[in-house]
Amino acid sequence: MLLFIFGTRPESIKLAPLIKKFQEDKKFNVKVCVTAQHREMLDQFIEFFQIKPDYDLNIMKSNQSLFDITTDGLKNLEKVIKTCKPDIIFIQGDATSAFVGALAGFYNKIKVAHIEAGLRSHNKYSPFPEEINRTLISHLSDYHFAPTQRAKQNLINQGIKENIYVVGNTVVDALLLILKVIKNNPVIEKQIENYFNETMPSFHSLIANHSRIILVTIHRREIFGKPLKDICLALKEIAKREDVKIIYPVHLNPNVKEVAFGILNNVENIYLTQPIDYLHFIWLIDKCYLILTDSGGIQEEAPSFGKPVLVLRNVTERVEGIEVGVARLIGTNKEKIIDEVVRLVNSKEEYNKMAKPVNPYGDGKSSERIKDIIGRLSL
Repeated sequence: MLLFIFGTRPESIKLAPLIKKFQEDKKFNVKVCVTAQHREMLDQFIEFFQIKPDYDLNIMKSNQSLFDITTDGLKNLEKVIKTCKPDIIFIQGDATSAFVGALAGFYNKIKVAHIEAGLRSHNKYSPFPEEINRTLISHLSDYHFAPTQRAKQNLINQGIKENIYVVGNTVVDALLLILKVIKNNPVIEKQIENYFNETMPSFHSLIANHSRIILVTIHRREIFGKPLKDICLALKEIAKREDVKIIYPVHLNPNVKEVAFGILNNVENIYLTQPIDYLHFIWLIDKCYLILTDSGGIQEEAPSFGKPVLVLRNVTERVEGIEVGVARLIGTNKEKIIDEVVRLVNSKEEYNKMAKPVNPYGDGKSSERIKDIIGRLSL
């Protein structure tokens, strides 16, 4: 019995192709438990990937704290684990749902498989709380599926030397799955275009006129407050240019939403939208000119499209993209953000240096590798 535990949008995206892969193999009995740490955004993705949870903890509450997620998740998982008695618990990444999943497995002496193991920023407060979550998860896990050699070395440096497997990142599997769905079905692509035309009446003209679309995503806790205000003020300044349009799907967290709409609502050339489901978001990445983000997942996805990524963090655990030149770490300083965007918009040469379809994080075969390894270990 395999039990997958997750609760956020990024976890669902990265686990979906792996869950599907195991479900296709009749040798495995698969159960899915969602904590619903993020309710609405999680539901978008499990519906798209047609994943039916066997257990739904539904722990999300208004203005929830890390204490709420941890205690509510852990207590409810105790009941789930005692009911289904899994042989292996799968958790992904570094969300608090992943940490409590690993801890619950440890408390019940059940083997834990960690997908996307070994990422490290080496700063305990950035990203917060993910850096400590994943460090603790590594010491609670039995099987470590690292996306890159660097991630494997990070684990070894922390004294974890057994059962480490470098398999790539399953986010590339999910990405290629989505692209296949879109390209093989013109009706779906038309539906996506219609969606954006309905939600943003001027969207068709943006595409038709080959506008330089800057796609923005911001959600991390460490940018709440002044850093987020500085980012928004930078966007407001950048939007004064007639040659760029900014599309910003605003995260539902009130700490983000209130600031973003307070500064950027009704600003010309800036389009604030509701969170976009994965299918539409991937299509939008393909259409944009460059990306401003604090998301780890987007740092992994965008290189497959050859889209430059300006990372709104002071540190990142996805250093492979920085090293190959497809991403740049720029922080949250207002003037720095403006300068970096202007540099890429004004100079085709500088843009082309970053706009390379090179993805150091995976090749789309990670799920198959993990399934094969678990199959051998089970035997």
